[in-house]
Amino acid sequence: MKIDVDYTKSINHNFSMNKNIIAVAVGALGFVLGLGFLGNAIKNRNKSENTISVTGLGTKQFTSDLITWSGSFSKNNSDLKAAYDELAIDRKVINDYLLSKGIKQNEIVFSSVDIQKQFRSYNDSNGNYVQGEFSGYNLTQKVSIESKEVVKIENLSRNITEIINRGIEFTSSAPSYFYTKLATVKQEMIASATKDAKERAEKIAENSGSSLGNLKKATMGVIQITEPNSNEDYSYGGTFNTSSKEKEANITIKLEYEVN
Repeated sequence: MKIDVDYTKSINHNFSMNKNIIAVAVGALGFVLGLGFLGNAIKNRNKSENTISVTGLGTKQFTSDLITWSGSFSKNNSDLKAAYDELAIDRKVINDYLLSKGIKQNEIVFSSVDIQKQFRSYNDSNGNYVQGEFSGYNLTQKVSIESKEVVKIENLSRNITEIINRGIEFTSSAPSYFYTKLATVKQEMIASATKDAKERAEKIAENSGSSLGNLKKATMGVIQITEPNSNEDYSYGGTFNTSSKEKEANITIKLEYEVN
């Protein structure tokens, strides 16, 4: 069988040309699509950059209007009932003392009695700890007060040695201070922080020859309550100082605006 070589070369040449045309067409289509994607990316990037993000601060100082205070007292005796009776006597002395200082009965709370067995212990010749024979019971009870009469309870906590002078083994803790209108304070701070942030954004837009557009996003930080003029650290989850009667609260608001 005779094959026309020129005809075969022609077919191969045409097929090769078609492949090149298709390759060029595909490449051109990809280039056009690439330009489209690039254009959208630039457009979206410019749109994203055409915003202002600012953070405003709201601050409020206030005085605590609620105080809590507690103390504990204990008795030791080898006889459990005798220890209970002695503790009950001390409890009445403490209760009467607090009433004499103007504390209301419904503000005085006595906890349940904690009972601990005690043992004589020592270290042997090898330095090992050895628990010896039973030596008696240690009974401890806690008294606590919660009141809105902050100054009165403060004075009471400072002069608690009067109870010790009556022969009672009493240990006093430091008062804790709280504020019952914290929700109102928080609302005031949010309003102040938002106003502060907006004013900052308006100033930035004005200085750049633009105008402030719509608010896109608002993010509120956590409330931080510290002692005024202190070096207390802020916490990621928020700080709540209870050791100071005077307090300072801070909160931040982050706003993101469109810019025209």
